[in-house]
Amino acid sequence: MLLERIYDEDLAQASYFIGCQAKGEAVVVDARRDVAEYLDLAQRHGMRIVAVTETHIHADYLSGTRELAATTGADVYVSGEGGQDWQYGFEAHRLYHGDTISIGNITIEARHTPGHTPEHLAMLVTDGAFSDAPGYALTGDFVFAGDLGRPDLLDEAAGGVDTRFEGARQLFASLRDEFLTLGDHVQVFPAHGAGSACGKALGALPSTTVGYERLNAWWAPYLRDGDEQGFIDELLDGQPDAHAYFARMKRENKDGPALLGPLSPLGRMANDDLARRLEADEVIFVDTRDQHAVHAGTVARSLNVPGIAKAASYGAWVYDPETENRPLILLAEDQAYAEEMRDHLVRVGIDTVAGFTPELDGLPMTTPPMISPAELESFDATLVLDVRNKTEHADGHIPGSTQLSGGRVLWHLDQLPDDGTIVTYCQSGVRNAVAASALRRAGYDVVELDGSYAGWTAWTQSRPVAVPA
Repeated sequence: MLLERIYDEDLAQASYFIGCQAKGEAVVVDARRDVAEYLDLAQRHGMRIVAVTETHIHADYLSGTRELAATTGADVYVSGEGGQDWQYGFEAHRLYHGDTISIGNITIEARHTPGHTPEHLAMLVTDGAFSDAPGYALTGDFVFAGDLGRPDLLDEAAGGVDTRFEGARQLFASLRDEFLTLGDHVQVFPAHGAGSACGKALGALPSTTVGYERLNAWWAPYLRDGDEQGFIDELLDGQPDAHAYFARMKRENKDGPALLGPLSPLGRMANDDLARRLEADEVIFVDTRDQHAVHAGTVARSLNVPGIAKAASYGAWVYDPETENRPLILLAEDQAYAEEMRDHLVRVGIDTVAGFTPELDGLPMTTPPMISPAELESFDATLVLDVRNKTEHADGHIPGSTQLSGGRVLWHLDQLPDDGTIVTYCQSGVRNAVAASALRRAGYDVVELDGSYAGWTAWTQSRPVAVPA
C-alpha cells in the first residue's frame, strides 16, 4: 500500500493519495482544486486514480473532488450522512456509516463522526495484505494532532444559530463511540495542521496515533471521566475568528465547485495598456510584495497579497468573487511565478487572474500613509482598528481600539465609520497591509500604524517614566 500526504502550507491543509501498488489504482481524499500534483503522483507511481472522496463539506478551501474526477474519470464518493440540510448538491455516490471503497487489498471504510459538521466522515484504511483490521485513520476535521475540529463554524460560516452546542455534544460522542474504540497503534492523519482556523490549537506534527491522543490530548481527561459539560466548555472557549470567506466555501462546496478545466497560460501585460485599464477601473492590480516594499510605493487602489506562500489565505481576505468580477493582474517576476500564485488563488475560488507584469514603471503610483506610535496619541483618528484575531486582541491591545479581524473586515463594513480617518494595526504589519489595501480600495481613508502592535508595545516600554516632583 502507498499512502502519501500532500500538504498545502498556505491553507495548512492535507489531502491523501492512497494507492494499491499491485493493482495500480489509487484513491484521493480531500483533494484541493489545482489537481496537477495528484496527477503527477499517479504518473510517478504508475497508477490510475479511480476514486475521489472527501471527509466533509469544507469551509476553508474549495474542494478539488469534482475537478480531479472530471480530469481522470474517477468515481466520486461523498457523505450521505447528516440529514437533509447537509446533502451535497451534485451527482456522486453517497457514503454512509460502514460503507467501503476497495482497491486491490486496500479497504477504506467510512465512519460517521459528526461534530465539526453533521455529515462528517472519518476514513479507516485497512491494508489487507498485512492485516484484517484498520491501521490508519484519515480523520478530516474531526481529530487533529493535539486538538479537535471546531464545532462553531456552522454558526460562524453557514448561518447557524447556536449549533455549536449540539456540535460539541456530537464531538464528545464521536470520540467516545468511534475514535477511542480504535486500537492505540492506529495512525491518525488529519486534514489540517498548525495555522488552520479549523481549530484553536492544532499541532504541527503531520500525524499522530490513537494511543498518543488517548493519553495526552487536552480532551482525554474529559472522556475518561465522562465529563461532557466540562469538555463542551473548554472546547468552545477561545476559538479564533472564522474568516468570512468560509461561508462562500461552504456554499460552493455543498453545491459543487465550478470546474476549471485546463488553464490557459498567463500572458505578460504591457504597462501602458495596464495603466489605461487601471485608469478605466477595468482591472485590479495585485501587489505581491511585502509590506515594507508596498509602504515605499505601490499602485493606487491595488490589493496587497504578499507573495505565494499565503496567497490563498490573504487573497480571500481582499477579493470576494461573489461581489467582484474584475480581472486580477499580478505583480510577478515571470510567468511561472504568476501561474503558481494563480494555483493558490483558485484554491479559494478566485478564478479571475488574467495576466501579470514584472515591473511598476509607468503605472499610477501612491505611497500609503503611515503614522508612528508616538504620533498616534495626538492623531485625530475616527477609529483605531485592530485587524488581529479576537484572541490576540483579548491578550493585549491599544487602548480604545476596536477589533475586527482582517479576514472579516470587508464583510463587515457596516461596523466602520462612514467618514474620517481609520488607523489600522495588526501584530507586526503583514496582515495590516493586506487589510488596509482592501479598505482603501473600498474607499476608506486609512493610515497604517508603523510597526503595528509590536512597534507600539516597544515604544510604550521605552518611554521615560514620569517622576513626581
